[in-house]
Amino acid sequence: MNTIGLIAGVGRLPVEFARAARGMGFAVVAIAVAPGVDSELARIAGKYYTVGLGELDRLLAIVKQEAVPRVTMLGKVTKEHLFSGVAQPDARMRQLLAGLPDLNDDTVMLALVEAFAGEGIGVLDQTQLIRPLMPAAGVLTKRQPTPAEQADMEYGLFMARQIGGLDIGQTVVVKNRAVLAVEAIEGTDACIRRGGQLGRGGVIVAKAAKPNQDLRFDVPSVGPDTLQAMIETGAVALVIEAGKTLVVDKQQVVTLADNNGIAISALS
Repeated sequence: MNTIGLIAGVGRLPVEFARAARGMGFAVVAIAVAPGVDSELARIAGKYYTVGLGELDRLLAIVKQEAVPRVTMLGKVTKEHLFSGVAQPDARMRQLLAGLPDLNDDTVMLALVEAFAGEGIGVLDQTQLIRPLMPAAGVLTKRQPTPAEQADMEYGLFMARQIGGLDIGQTVVVKNRAVLAVEAIEGTDACIRRGGQLGRGGVIVAKAAKPNQDLRFDVPSVGPDTLQAMIETGAVALVIEAGKTLVVDKQQVVTLADNNGIAISALS
C-alpha cells in the first residue's frame, strides 16, 4: 500500500485529505504540528504523531522512520506562534529561519519544502486528492448578490490578488469599494472580525489565491469558521476565486450562508 505523510495544522482540511487518501487506498501517516488539530484525524489516519511546533528534526525523523516518500502540508499554522512563544524552534529550525531573507509565508514554506527535499522526501500539491472541494465559477447560495455587492466582490477579489502578490495574505474585507481590513499574520477570521467591526456590518469578504500560487502550500480555503466570523460581524457576502479555493464542509458552509442571508460567489 502506498503511504502519504500528512503534516497537519488546525481545521478540517487535514481530515478531508486523510479521508480522501484512505478512500483511494493510501496509508496515511499524520503528524500534528500545531495546538488544536481536529481530534477526528487521529481516528482516520493509519498512524498519528504529535510534534511540537518548530521541532523540525523530530518531524523529519518521524517521516524517515515511517519510510514516507512524500508528504502534504494542510491546515492552519499561523506565524503568530513564532511571536507568541507557542512555537519552540529546535536548533535545526532556528538555523533554517536564521538563513532566510525574510519570514514571509512563501519564504518559510519554500525553505521547509527544501528541507524535506534534502532528506529525499517529496512535497505534494495540496489539492491533488481533494480537487472536488474547489468550486467552479457560479453562485453557491440561494441568494444572488445584489448589483452593489457584485461590484464589491469584483473589487475585493482584485485587491485580494494584489496583497497575495506581495505575500501578505489572501483575504480582504471591503465595503462600497473601500478596503476595510487586510489579512496579515492574524489570519482570515480575525481579519473578517476587524473589517466587519470597522464597516459596522454590510461588508464583503474576498479570498483569492496568490498570482503565482504554489499548490504545495497555503492554497486558500474557507469553511464553517469563516462563515461564523462573517455572521458575528454582519458580513453580507463572500467571494472566492473559482477553481483555486478549497471549500471545506461545503454543505455546512452553504447552509450557514442561506440561514443568515449571505451570498457566496466563486468568480474567475
